[in-house]
Amino acid sequence: MQTYSNYPLTALNTFGVPAVAARYVRFDSDGDVLAFLHQRPLGNTPRLILGGGSNLLFVDDYDGLLLHPVFKGVTVLDDHGGQVRVRAMAGETWDDLVALAVARGWGGIENLSLIPGMVGAAAVQNIGAYGVEIQERIEWVEAIALGNGQRVRFSAAECGFGYRRSRFKEDGDGRFMVTAVALRLNRRPRWVLDYPGVRDAVAALGAPTLDTVRQTIITIRRGKLPDPAECGNAGSFFKNPMVDPATLAALRARHPDLPHYPQADGRFKLAAGWLIERCGWKGRQLGR
Repeated sequence: MQTYSNYPLTALNTFGVPAVAARYVRFDSDGDVLAFLHQRPLGNTPRLILGGGSNLLFVDDYDGLLLHPVFKGVTVLDDHGGQVRVRAMAGETWDDLVALAVARGWGGIENLSLIPGMVGAAAVQNIGAYGVEIQERIEWVEAIALGNGQRVRFSAAECGFGYRRSRFKEDGDGRFMVTAVALRLNRRPRWVLDYPGVRDAVAALGAPTLDTVRQTIITIRRGKLPDPAECGNAGSFFKNPMVDPATLAALRARHPDLPHYPQADGRFKLAAGWLIERCGWKGRQLGR
């Protein structure tokens, strides 16, 4: 555990924005978090939990307490019957975990390749891409309640997962710090290739394998997004709108080629990227 005052955050956010945290604490293990809370109860202290810094934009210095869990480790809980259960610590880089899963023949998260950020934040945000959402793979999430320093475990059902949200995201005051995530993966992968362009791109590489699917997703993402190391950005960061059938019909009357995807609740998901481009905002810049 390392504690600093007036800590520079430029290297800790993918926009590369210069900012300073009044207090910064780096935790190298979940035990460090418990020790810190025992020594210094947080009370009403303003706090922010930082992961990979890819889903936030500092517009000023941060006057509160910035908590940065970087603890790592991946453990196989069990591996039998075609299914593998894996426990990954919150500070693991998400894409490193995907690469490990692909290398070891564990299917289920290959479509989530190259998403920036950490494992803990992946559960908080309920990340998803190219037809797959992490909630489909999560078995449980471990966390520490920052109010009383108690360890807690939430089943997937208790995590309150929804479209790009979870109970951890809704608790915006930082009630919980995610410490580990257990994932259910498969030795016999079920391919999800229906997202536009994915099936043809995979076929161009040969038969679907974990590696060809991963490489396809990486190629598509790199073709759309600049490398944050070269041009500061927060990746592909938006929520696709959900609309009712009447709204969809009205939109399609004006835009027959509008992409739309039926949802289980009867609504339709629209493609935010398509909407942004049609409005003339793709690549548009206002100053800096």
